[in-house]
Amino acid sequence: MNISIRQLNAFIKVADNGSFTRASDQMYLTQSAVSGLIKELESSLGVVLFDRTTRQLSLSVVGHHLLPQARRILNEMQLFENEASSLTSLAQGNVRLAVSQFAASSMPAVIAQFGKHYPDISVSLLDCSAENLLKHIQDIEVDLGVGTELEFIDNEDDIKADLLYQLPFCVVMPDDHPLAKKADITWQDLLYSPLITLQGPFLEQVTTELTDDVASHVQQARYKVNFMSTALEMTRQGFGITLCLPYMPEVIDWVSANNLQMRPLTQPKKMRQFFIYQRSSRALSPATIAFKEFLQHYFADYFDDLQQ
Repeated sequence: MNISIRQLNAFIKVADNGSFTRASDQMYLTQSAVSGLIKELESSLGVVLFDRTTRQLSLSVVGHHLLPQARRILNEMQLFENEASSLTSLAQGNVRLAVSQFAASSMPAVIAQFGKHYPDISVSLLDCSAENLLKHIQDIEVDLGVGTELEFIDNEDDIKADLLYQLPFCVVMPDDHPLAKKADITWQDLLYSPLITLQGPFLEQVTTELTDDVASHVQQARYKVNFMSTALEMTRQGFGITLCLPYMPEVIDWVSANNLQMRPLTQPKKMRQFFIYQRSSRALSPATIAFKEFLQHYFADYFDDLQQ
């Protein structure tokens, strides 16, 4: 059985008009073409849909029974087309996003701005550890992941990573700290001040490519905390100086408003990279593509000045 949408449409038009002539006018076809579609449909089904006389055309008993089913099928097809069209035109959709610690802090502002441009697309946010980011992507629990560089990415053939932005490691200190008067602050300069750092993978990223004495000073920092907000408040209270990434405008504004300075460290100038992760073998929906492109443009505009 090979039934076409054109045949069902012809069936409905002829039934509604009681005439091949009027149905052909509405379908912009010849009368013989419409008659041919009906004959093809009847042949495929093995039934007679219309009782024909020289003066009258009317639905057969079988035709009466099948007409509502034909209408339902065409309605479902119209809904299918409308749904596909709305997704393609970004009239609706859902984006599932996983973000690691640093990216999570800046993502609500991005999602809010995205929502102003695409109000009918919803974005769900899952904050997680860097170690679990790829697992959420591999298990298709999310469409995209945003986080720092992952050393084990080379072993994941089905994971694609696009660089989103990179930020310099900075030192945060009070305005009256001796280092605040220097034009350039080097990693070596940190040796002479009590240090506050984050625990975990952050320390590993900081200490690569540093001299042994500086790396040891960072690893054996006097204070180790879990949250950047804690490190910044301890710096404000005079416990020491801290390392930070300028990952949020709110953080930069808070530092300035609390008589602190955030300065990039040199010799070497170390950068931390952030990526968008996705499965290579999985096609992104139009809504997810739109969000990914918005994300890239958003951070390119904001962080370009910071990377000068």
